[in-house]
Amino acid sequence: MSPVFSVLLRILGIGALVAGGLVVALAALIAAILLGPLIFWVAWNVLDFASAVGLPELGFWGIVLATLFLVVSWFGKVLITAIVFLVDPSWFHGAADVRWPEPTFRNFVAIALLALLASRPHAHAHERTRRGKRGRLA
Repeated sequence: MSPVFSVLLRILGIGALVAGGLVVALAALIAAILLGPLIFWVAWNVLDFASAVGLPELGFWGIVLATLFLVVSWFGKVLITAIVFLVDPSWFHGAADVRWPEPTFRNFVAIALLALLASRPHAHAHERTRRGKRGRLA
C-alpha cells in the first residue's frame, strides 16, 4: 500500500470518528432541548398538575421558560426572571390560589417528572465535586 493512501485512510478514519462524535453530541443536545419541555408539558398540562396546585396551564413559551428555569443554574434563573420582568411585568400580577396538591398517583407522577428535570444538572455538579475532594484527600 502506498504511503499517501495509508495517510489518507488514517485521516478519513479520524475524521469519521470526529464526525460521529459530533453527530452523537448534536443528537443529545436536540433530544435535551425537545425532551425537557415535552416532559414539563406532560406533567403540567396533560397530567393537570397546574390545576392540582391552583395555577393556570401554560402555553408554549411558558413551558419553555419554566423548563429552562428548572434545569439552569442560579444565574440562569436570575436571567429568566429578569427577562420576564422586562418583557411582561404584568405576568406577575395574575391571581393564583396556590395549594398543596391532593395525594393522587397522577400528581405523584407529575411531581416526579418535574423533579427529574430539576435534578439533572445538579447531579453532575455534585459528582464532580465529590471526585475532586476525594482526589485531594488521598
